[in-house]
Amino acid sequence: MRSVRHGLVTAAALFVASCAVGPAYTPPETPAIPPAFKETGDWKPARPLDEAARGKWWEVYGDPALNALEEQVTVSNQSLKAAQAQFQQARALVGAAKAAQFPQVTAGVNATGTDVSTNKPLRNPASDTQYNDFVVRADVSYEFDVWGRVAKTVSASQANAQASAADLEAVRLSLQAELAQDYFLLRGLDAERQILDSSVAAFERALELTRNRYKGGLVSGVDVAQAETQLQATRAQAIDITVRRSQFEHAIAALTGTTASSFALPPSPLALPAPVVPAGLPADLLERRPDIAAAERRAAAANAQVGITQSAFYPVLSLTGSAGFESAALGSWIKLASNFWSVAPAAAMTVFDGGRRRAASAAAVAGYARAQALYRDTILVAFREVEDNLAALRILAEEARAQDAAVAAAERLLTLSNNRYKGGVATYLEVVVAQAAALNNQRAAVNILSRRLTASVLLIKALGGGWSSGLSAPAPPGT
Repeated sequence: MRSVRHGLVTAAALFVASCAVGPAYTPPETPAIPPAFKETGDWKPARPLDEAARGKWWEVYGDPALNALEEQVTVSNQSLKAAQAQFQQARALVGAAKAAQFPQVTAGVNATGTDVSTNKPLRNPASDTQYNDFVVRADVSYEFDVWGRVAKTVSASQANAQASAADLEAVRLSLQAELAQDYFLLRGLDAERQILDSSVAAFERALELTRNRYKGGLVSGVDVAQAETQLQATRAQAIDITVRRSQFEHAIAALTGTTASSFALPPSPLALPAPVVPAGLPADLLERRPDIAAAERRAAAANAQVGITQSAFYPVLSLTGSAGFESAALGSWIKLASNFWSVAPAAAMTVFDGGRRRAASAAAVAGYARAQALYRDTILVAFREVEDNLAALRILAEEARAQDAAVAAAERLLTLSNNRYKGGVATYLEVVVAQAAALNNQRAAVNILSRRLTASVLLIKALGGGWSSGLSAPAPPGT
């Protein structure tokens, strides 16, 4: 008998599986995969790897202050907490969907006392006008998932929960990258402010020298006016840096879950070299993008939704039943003679709905097509972002070398102009031009370094984060 029961259960399971409606899910086709990135070496085709650990990728920059801020983002950022709550909500909905796979059982106890009117129409004069009714019962209802509607609903909920988990990782990575970008831009402004402050000090000395020469009759008042103009203009630029720095500082405060009024970062000029990105990037770096994983899971959920809408064209098979004890007296309430039960299998099918089910099915099919297109578009965006930042790092490295040469040339020009002015063979205008050239080229060099660091952050983000082992140690200064 046991083997017979097992056989019946197996047969029933096979029958239900064979009756399930809706298309089987296969991952959407990806765009044509090139054999290599345009900006780097060979790599292999990607496959989903959204469960890979992200890691503390920001530690590759070797900045303790940045490390501490990134840890605060993970703990205190409110956008991240909202994404975590959304994931918890999606996971709870999976449990709600799974509950439909089991019977629903309700139980209740009821005690009723009744006094029937003696003047009630058609009342039997021989019957009592007062009586009690004591009932304890359990009701069971169950829907047979013959067409796979419940199973498809569970699959859709699970896919949505997995997409929500990937969304959480995408939010986390985006916030971490945003913090790193703001931090490097702020430190770049600190470096610019240091350059401007040093220039102000040098221009003050130059103004004092020019005033002394004017008092000695060696130069005209025009030279003094030029020196004063250069000094005050540079002071104004130094003050203007503070506005942008404050904005970045406030942005970092919000990212770390701190009020802007109670947050401060002491000035520290940017001195970090840009990390060296290896020429050949391993394929698993691109595979670990959480947004690609989320898009694929949403395509799976949309596919399951197609099956859910198609099951609406078939009858709903259900079974309801109840059992319990009922008696007019407490003494005979829970006795064998007081028991009752009922079983009621049922089938119901919508015969006419004005095209509602057909429209819902067509909408689900279109939704699945949309999810597939979004999945492929996410992959294309990923390729574009990686190529953009690989190109940016390569080009900015070339620009940095040229800018370093320009800084050195401007500093030589300034030295020569100062010597010529002190020797009386040049006007102060020549010195002013040389000072402006030196200052502008020094600030441009700092700006390029900031852009290289932010481009490296964006590249890490484009590759999915968590790849500190794939980056080499920072290059020494000047490379």
